[in-house]
Amino acid sequence: MKYISSTQNKLIKDVLLIREKSRHRKKTGRFITEGVRELELLIKGGYTIETVFICADIANLTELEDLLNTLPTTLERIEVSSAVYEKMAYRASTEGVIAVVKSKEHHLDQLAFERDAPLILVAEAPEKPGNIGALLRTADAANLDAVIIANPRTDLYNPNIIRSGVGCLFTTQVATGTTEEIIAWLREKGIAMYCAALTASEAYHRTDFTGPSAIVVGTEATGLTDTWLEASTQNIIIPMQGEIDSMNVSVSAAIIIFEAKRQRNFQ
Repeated sequence: MKYISSTQNKLIKDVLLIREKSRHRKKTGRFITEGVRELELLIKGGYTIETVFICADIANLTELEDLLNTLPTTLERIEVSSAVYEKMAYRASTEGVIAVVKSKEHHLDQLAFERDAPLILVAEAPEKPGNIGALLRTADAANLDAVIIANPRTDLYNPNIIRSGVGCLFTTQVATGTTEEIIAWLREKGIAMYCAALTASEAYHRTDFTGPSAIVVGTEATGLTDTWLEASTQNIIIPMQGEIDSMNVSVSAAIIIFEAKRQRNFQ
């Protein structure tokens, strides 16, 4: 196994560029993950793992070897020193393993559903990577059929999305597109659009989500754009009993999603 002890090594510098620069991730078609759990989810999600960097001082080599043996023999394995690993790692404790992974495409036409009445989450222009990660965790917990990001403001392989989503990006169907593209796609598929909004809204728990449904949420600051509200099948609202009129977008989405799951007997 190749060994790298210098933080000035070209491979290490390239990993740092992929980790830190969205433009470089898009240019190379690659992203970085850290940790054994994330590696397991990458394998489950069918991602192509190209290189694994291992710090023997930190990693559980027996556990890691069992996992890596499930991957193609073309996988490049590189051992790095503690100093190099510390330079590469985005998080303080990631079990001594970092992977360079080939990105996937996330087009609407790649989405496929096993259920006749899919339940989808659509988020329009979420500002914070942490919120996207939280939405993905909720989607995984509820076993949603897909998550769609409209007008994304950051690339899906931002390290903060991967970290806050604890790898749920890898095992959840995710697509991106413009608001107009997504509305047209939902109409084509016969999927009703339930848009979280303050005006002309029905209480979420009085809304029927048992048919093909997309729960659509906007930004915390401005909510959904008029384009969504005009296309909406029904605007929905979570009744507030305090002084404020909104909650964190991931919390709001989770409340509505699990009401929809309750109506479907959690199927």
